Amino acid sequence: MVLGRAGRRKAPVEPVTLKILVAGGFGVGKTTLVGAVSEIKPLRTEETLSEAGRPVDDLHGVEAKNTTTVAMDFGRITLREDLVLYLFGTPGQDRFWFLWDELAQGALGAVVLADTRRLEDCFAGVDYFERRGIPFMIAVNCFDGADRYPEATVRQALDLDEDVPVMLCDARERESVKSVLITVVQHAMATAAAAREPATTG
Repeated sequence: MVLGRAGRRKAPVEPVTLKILVAGGFGVGKTTLVGAVSEIKPLRTEETLSEAGRPVDDLHGVEAKNTTTVAMDFGRITLREDLVLYLFGTPGQDRFWFLWDELAQGALGAVVLADTRRLEDCFAGVDYFERRGIPFMIAVNCFDGADRYPEATVRQALDLDEDVPVMLCDARERESVKSVLITVVQHAMATAAAAREPATTG
């Protein structure tokens, strides 16, 4: 407990907790991103890729990948004394998309992680959050050896609205991921505030 003026004890702050989804295609780095910032040991539901899954799991560009998330990743980060984020990483393969509706309940916003080598893998996530009115941003995970494009080029390729934030990031780096999370929280809060504003008549 912190002492305030005249030795008075300041009451502990009760933090606001917010739920953020981390979505994107198979092998784009969602598990890595959650693990990079989580202040608790991340909960992971990974299984080893099997020969049976090869016909349905596209390993192009991620040939070294040997595990996959089958339910979700979960982590927690305290951005400020009064603000805690709960991070839920979604599974990337088509056959696990039925879980997205459950994970999306109560989410403030979402990060759609992108890989420029397989940018089309983002379309499903973008469509999902647009249809459900969940504020989201695009975080381009800069893989070693992958071509890097300006944010405007990525925005045009994904046909995004002008207000959707686009950032380059490194899902392995804590500070890079923190910048992404701060951006999506700010975007989601601004979107919510705009929705609350009464319509003006001309």
